[in-house]
Amino acid sequence: MSILDDARPGMDLDIRPQDDLFGHVNGTWLTETEIPSDRSSWGPFVQLADQAEEDVRAIITELAETAGAGGEGAGGDARKIADLFNSFMDTERVEAAGLAPARPMVDAVAGLRDVRDVAAFLGEFERIGGYGLFGSYVDTDDRQSDRYLFHLGQGGLGLPDESYYRDDKFAEIRTAYVAYLARLLALGGHADPDGAAERILAVDTALAQGHWERAETRDVQKTYNRLSADELKALCPAFDWDAYVTNLGGQLSGPHATIVEVVVRQPSYFEHLSGVLEATPIESWRDWFLSRVLRSAAPYLSDDFVQTNFDFYGRTLSGTPELRARWKRAVAFVEGAIGEAVGKEYVARHFPPASKAMMDDLVANLIAAYRQSISRLDWMTDQTKERAYEKLATFRPKIGYPERFRDYSALVVVPDDLVANAQAAAAFETDRQLAKIGSPVDRDEWFMLPQTVNAYYNPGTNEICFPAGILQKPFFSPDAHPAENYGGIGAVIGHEVGHGFDDQGAQYDGEGNLNDWWTVDDKAAFEVKSKALIAQYDGFSPRNLPGEHVNGALTVGENIGDLGGLTIAHTAFLIAMEAEGGSASVEDRRKLFFNWSYVWRTKRRLEQERQYLTIDPHSPPEFRANIVRNLDEFHEVFDTAPGDGLWLDPEDRVRIW
Repeated sequence: MSILDDARPGMDLDIRPQDDLFGHVNGTWLTETEIPSDRSSWGPFVQLADQAEEDVRAIITELAETAGAGGEGAGGDARKIADLFNSFMDTERVEAAGLAPARPMVDAVAGLRDVRDVAAFLGEFERIGGYGLFGSYVDTDDRQSDRYLFHLGQGGLGLPDESYYRDDKFAEIRTAYVAYLARLLALGGHADPDGAAERILAVDTALAQGHWERAETRDVQKTYNRLSADELKALCPAFDWDAYVTNLGGQLSGPHATIVEVVVRQPSYFEHLSGVLEATPIESWRDWFLSRVLRSAAPYLSDDFVQTNFDFYGRTLSGTPELRARWKRAVAFVEGAIGEAVGKEYVARHFPPASKAMMDDLVANLIAAYRQSISRLDWMTDQTKERAYEKLATFRPKIGYPERFRDYSALVVVPDDLVANAQAAAAFETDRQLAKIGSPVDRDEWFMLPQTVNAYYNPGTNEICFPAGILQKPFFSPDAHPAENYGGIGAVIGHEVGHGFDDQGAQYDGEGNLNDWWTVDDKAAFEVKSKALIAQYDGFSPRNLPGEHVNGALTVGENIGDLGGLTIAHTAFLIAMEAEGGSASVEDRRKLFFNWSYVWRTKRRLEQERQYLTIDPHSPPEFRANIVRNLDEFHEVFDTAPGDGLWLDPEDRVRIW
């Protein structure tokens, strides 16, 4: 049975595809489907993730039995997987321990004397998986992609975005947040949980006032600010950067410094942070960091902590009625700690070599389609086209799984201490990341696990990655009609390649460096098209949130990816059919568009929809599916006409690639 036949029961034939392709393919399913009680959304993406979760559970269970039967020593991956899983599932031990496993960090917070102590504590806390005043990570240097640099970005908020602290529409969320903090602090033994919760909100609000708006953080030029260690210290003098980096596991100063330069993504935030640090009493910082310690540890503590955390971040923010079963959370924990070891087993069982070979052909056809499309562009000069071809030629596809799986031999875990295992896994990853600095860039590294149902483009290495988890129906199947594969994974491939040419990726060359390879006129023409797409999406209001609108500036990169991805997938399908000595019928081309709409079949709870509308760089699924309004090919095969819901006059259609 084809993918399309599987989808047909959920179609609404009373809705014409010319008016609403998303509604036509998914309308009945949207009306009749109930989201599972432990999910905030449902659809093919989540269903595949659930199946992968079941598959991983079976692997973990089998490995645990093998390791438990003496089939492997204490240091092997199977033994570690078993110990991690069992430590999470041992609810009797977890309940008996109560707050005790987090007590050392709770006591450390109580002992904070001044702002210098804050910096030292934060380094120690982040090393074992905590989070604090900002985000830190190691990545390639955007202007010298053959080396790694330490990166810093704004952070410190307990709510999803700075707008949650200033916008009246989130007033009820703020009230619920304070109530949550008070409950959490009471569990942690705070003498004045209600007063502390209000003080924490005040600190959060002060930090949020220095945040850049989310759309602004997408500017890859403005967010590239390379500073020396001394310049970083001058930017945020109230924070003891040496103490922070030392406790994190590195060295900022002296002859043995491991971090000599950093990229600061939002410099004005760190200037602002210095003022907040100086103006906030240490008593308030103790409250604030206690809440962070308790929230970070909550998933691994007794059930009262777990339920308190879920009640706010699951029920209130995302609308999810029910906490996920403990085994599902245990699977996620194991994957977060030792995921590639699990992934190695996953691909051996669930990713046949034939699928990899077929994906190689699909990618080749998509790249060929991009070359064909670029050659036909009437808004780009030959000079810029040549540079685009050069970048396209250097794209590196990664399909299924890494060539080399990660070495976890340095990770030490035990079967009877969940919090210790969580901290050990985090410290292992911190050390792995810091060790990259000064080392050659590992272009074979993957940033998703093989069992992940997703894909990505990394501009710093100019690579597109498609884990085995997404290479299944409805995205891909060796048994599917080619039109369905091109409307599914083909469009995903095109989307990820398209990120190399979106408003961000187009500023990177084929080596992964920020490098202006455009002529002035071509760049201006590209920006005109991007702004037209922004304006188009600014006008869209989700069907279940009337009066609210998509943020076109925040979502423009993903919208360009969708627009280019689907356009190029259609072209690649035609190339594939010609290569086989045939041609694509109108029916086949319609099938491609139907499967494109089907893969975006998604139903979300209102709370999540509202949150995502604020923070997610992707547009709501209905508008991702209905981007077809911009494709001449869609209007051709569905014979649209003025007055149809998806009709756009040809001059109003945005076509970039």
